[in-house]
Amino acid sequence: MRDWVEVRRGGYRDSVTLMRVSRQLSERPGVAAAMVAMGTEPNRGLLGRMGFDVPGEAGPDDLVVAVRVDDGGLGEVRDELERLLREASRPPAGGGVLGEPAPPRTTRSAAARADATVALLSVPGPHVFPEAMDALDAGLNVMIFSDNVPLAQEIALKEAAARRGLIVMGPDCGTAVVGGAGLGFANAVRPGPVGIVAASGTGAQQLMCLLDAAGTGVSHVLGVGGRDLSPEVSGRSALSALAALDADPATELIVLVSKPPAPQVLDLIREAARRLDTPVVFALPMPGETDLTEAAEKALTALGRDVPRWRRWTAARRAAPAGDGAGGRELHGLFVGGTLRDEAEMILRDALGWDFEARGHRLTDFGDDACTRGRAHPMIDPALRLEALRAAAADPGCGVLLLDVVLGHGAEPDPAAALAPAVAGAVRDRPGLAVVVSLCGTPADPQGRDRQAAALCEAGADVFASNAHAARHALRLVEGGPA
Repeated sequence: MRDWVEVRRGGYRDSVTLMRVSRQLSERPGVAAAMVAMGTEPNRGLLGRMGFDVPGEAGPDDLVVAVRVDDGGLGEVRDELERLLREASRPPAGGGVLGEPAPPRTTRSAAARADATVALLSVPGPHVFPEAMDALDAGLNVMIFSDNVPLAQEIALKEAAARRGLIVMGPDCGTAVVGGAGLGFANAVRPGPVGIVAASGTGAQQLMCLLDAAGTGVSHVLGVGGRDLSPEVSGRSALSALAALDADPATELIVLVSKPPAPQVLDLIREAARRLDTPVVFALPMPGETDLTEAAEKALTALGRDVPRWRRWTAARRAAPAGDGAGGRELHGLFVGGTLRDEAEMILRDALGWDFEARGHRLTDFGDDACTRGRAHPMIDPALRLEALRAAAADPGCGVLLLDVVLGHGAEPDPAAALAPAVAGAVRDRPGLAVVVSLCGTPADPQGRDRQAAALCEAGADVFASNAHAARHALRLVEGGPA
């Protein structure tokens, strides 16, 4: 075997394209490992752990190619890489041929050809500002999927939207549902009377899925971006979204979900909510506040709907409780959803105090901006988390692994295909290790919630539809209590 490592200066490609290229190269005969990615710090670290020697000068704007291949197959792999990259760069066929109009070259010109009300933007964060302003000038509400957008630009865009009577959803808005159409990462849920204002993508998805499981759907989900309730942004989009849902006749109740907001901004939002005609329930993963499952239950009760027993699927192979000496005494949480991670932290802090990390418990969000620079979100590309799972399972101090799996349109097409074998291997190699999974999804999602749950249970994981219930179950296991 030989390694081929090459750095291509300024060769930017989007992370989803590079993930697909990496997978296609990895599947070729004779290729032991392959990764084509931007030279960000997380990617360089992963390449190093894969055994590749990456030149130190590779930067986040440089394309890094790393392949381990049989000695005689390098030439074919090089040719295949160039073909895949050319194919990814090829413009769509049909535009501007035989008198057909050429594809629009700006957001404003695209808006002029369509009866649209929303523009969804997903370009590198530092370059999204002019596209978003173009969309606002065209009279469109804007959903900015991109992350790593400068804070000053976010504020300027939201002020410009307010002057035009529009809403900016984002930046870093991963989830929205507008008029029944899911945008970004969105679950297949039924229509219903609950509107959601979300400064959290996976928090919104958890609420959507719990409400759907209770037979109650959503009217709209308006994401506002994870920084909207910060002191600097001061809830500009959240206030606009609350007003829009209050004016919507199909919305009977609003749930506002956010990562821990700035206290002064939360006071501002609560005061605005009190002035609305539509009741508002708050779901905030912070001490003294309502967790996501409790918020869903409050919403159902306020609407006069029954609260169901939330689904749980039990592992086919039972691990010994971590506290009985068979395994470690630490809980390691590996999350793709930032708010799901924050909710688990709130539960640990309520039970163990603010020094829970001193006991070795730790929770990681692989969807954090620092982990997504130059690579796809972990709901699309699981490589970083799978590597962390293997490392945690090999750590003798780790007694319980807590994972989230988020389904829906836009997410990985079959998460259990890679995760279930990793869980099975961890449980096989560490008989005292327990694995707990929070599964956020619906039966109508393209991945199939129940099929995913069955595969993970067969691998040895306890699976919960409620992230809060999963976190409390993991805590009981690691503390040696009854499951």
